[in-house]
Amino acid sequence: MTFPYLLTLVIFLPLGAALLTLVIRDVSTVRWMTLATTVATFLLSCLLYVGFDPAADPSVPQFADVTGPLISHAFDVKYFVGIDGINLLLVMLTTLLSPLIVLSSWHYIAKQQVAYYGLLLLLQTGVLGVFTSFDLFFFYIFFELTLIPMYFIIGIWGGEDRIYAAIKFVIYTMVGSLLMLAALLFLGYLAGNQVNAGVFTTDYFNLLALEIPLGTQTWLFLLFALAFAIKVPLFPLHTWLPDAHVQAPTGGSVVLAGVLLKMGTYGLLRFCLPLFPNASFSWAMPAAVLGVIGIIYGALVARAQPDAKKLVAYSSVSHLGFIVIGLFAFTIEAMQGALLQMINHGISTGALFLLLGMLYERRHTRLMTDYGGIAKSVPLLTFFMVFSVLASAGLPGLNGFVGEFMILLGAFKSTVIGSPGLIALATTGVILAAVYLLWMLYQVFWGPITDKANAEMVDLNGREVVILMPLAVLMLLIGFVPQPFLEKSDVAMQHLLDTVEAKQASIAAAAASDAAPAPAPRAVFDGTAFTVQTND
Repeated sequence: MTFPYLLTLVIFLPLGAALLTLVIRDVSTVRWMTLATTVATFLLSCLLYVGFDPAADPSVPQFADVTGPLISHAFDVKYFVGIDGINLLLVMLTTLLSPLIVLSSWHYIAKQQVAYYGLLLLLQTGVLGVFTSFDLFFFYIFFELTLIPMYFIIGIWGGEDRIYAAIKFVIYTMVGSLLMLAALLFLGYLAGNQVNAGVFTTDYFNLLALEIPLGTQTWLFLLFALAFAIKVPLFPLHTWLPDAHVQAPTGGSVVLAGVLLKMGTYGLLRFCLPLFPNASFSWAMPAAVLGVIGIIYGALVARAQPDAKKLVAYSSVSHLGFIVIGLFAFTIEAMQGALLQMINHGISTGALFLLLGMLYERRHTRLMTDYGGIAKSVPLLTFFMVFSVLASAGLPGLNGFVGEFMILLGAFKSTVIGSPGLIALATTGVILAAVYLLWMLYQVFWGPITDKANAEMVDLNGREVVILMPLAVLMLLIGFVPQPFLEKSDVAMQHLLDTVEAKQASIAAAAASDAAPAPAPRAVFDGTAFTVQTND
């Protein structure tokens, strides 16, 4: 039996709890309520995972909730959320990390705790809305909603330069998203005139039915892609990320690396590729080049960092370069690998930031030279750090290897990128990742103990082991048995790739013959169920 409005409950349960923090002022009550809410949200999302049918029609979202039009009948703007093979694992990653972030903040956050937990809950609703929205107007609302809590989390509970980092984060993101809004409005009117009886529409499937002329595609693609590239962040738009990571509290760094960055890569995959297929093919090589530059640049700058947290921040620039290459390779192996690597990065890098936060709680320093030899003092913490570093570096048998291997294999086979030399350069990123991550391990955990505080450092407690254990299990599970995770997205990813290639060929042929191409089939919701219609 299907639980009615299950997905809506998953999305908005944290928001409901966030609103309660406005009236409940007791810190202990709010903290436990936040933990209970995030755990409950994760358990409810498990029902989505278990009930999801990967073999079902990939053009029809599952667990869909649709209400609207919400503004007026003159605008086809509606609340439309659903689950498919592309967003399922990202939803699960978000709901899994949320209770772990709450637990990591248990003693770390010492001031204005009620506001902090309320903002975390609001942020969770925003991220889940981004991943599940099939109406681009609501996607944009949720996309912008995530800015507000993240700004305050960095700006209030961050480090010494927190205001600078928070403002920089907001300015970068808002510039890109406002450009995307302009493109979205144009796209909505274009879709209304072409496929929706003259009614402005932001329905994803209406927009997917569009056949946009080549010239128009290019500038629309660039506006959308710029907004998402900033969010990734793709070189050279990455400069806000190290500042935000270093200044953010541990929970903020985990949610930023774990899920917020994936909003950019998800946007490229979900919207840029299928809505603007010809432009995506045309810009695939420049995107891949920027991805390779990001891989190498991020790795080299990470190696030069004295601050362990900034090192891990630059590692994200490097690792996300692999994902961008995978998305623009337009092969099923690379695109599947890119999606899996989004999950892998959230798990491994999230674990690294959690571990660095635990070290910071003990020594109140991020400089690697202030540590040394602590493997003797904190063997359990050392074990989890070594495990997470090896996963992030792509050791075979752990999760990072599977995603990177699939991306590189698929990119070598790609006829769109078509440059084995470029992919060979990208492969050096795997070696460089081992260099800077193992250097961090050596600096922090091995060598002589030169400080009494390091010799007396306390090892992980039960709460911290509970935080790290599920992430370590997933690193091992995905590394050895990735197929159950890949099966969830296989049909949906193949459908998206087929859609992109078919639309690209249709528009190119129409441009060559000056003929108006027929709109593609689309999924239509009639109030009770979806039907697939052709627009003859």
